[in-house]
Amino acid sequence: MYTCPNMSIRMRHTRAHTRNRRSHHNVDAPRLSDCTKCGEKHMRHRVCENCGTYKGKEFIDVLAKLTKKERKIREKELASKEEESTSGGPLDPAKLSDKQ
Repeated sequence: MYTCPNMSIRMRHTRAHTRNRRSHHNVDAPRLSDCTKCGEKHMRHRVCENCGTYKGKEFIDVLAKLTKKERKIREKELASKEEESTSGGPLDPAKLSDKQ
């Protein structure tokens, strides 16, 4: 096949053109939400891998998959996190003495 010596290169291949094209190849970090039960970070619209709940309902029994030793540790963690969330913070003696 014969090519003409006056034939030019059709597309420019410069660093600027290459970088402009590749500027769309960036990757965003995944959006994370806090679990309402345990407070761990999880991907949105997915079951929490730590406690197995989604929108307040338990879908996966995480404790069944663990060994006996790990199960006890996890149960203590979940109980302490639930206690913190239900306690509502430290009690004020002045508020307790008020009778309304």
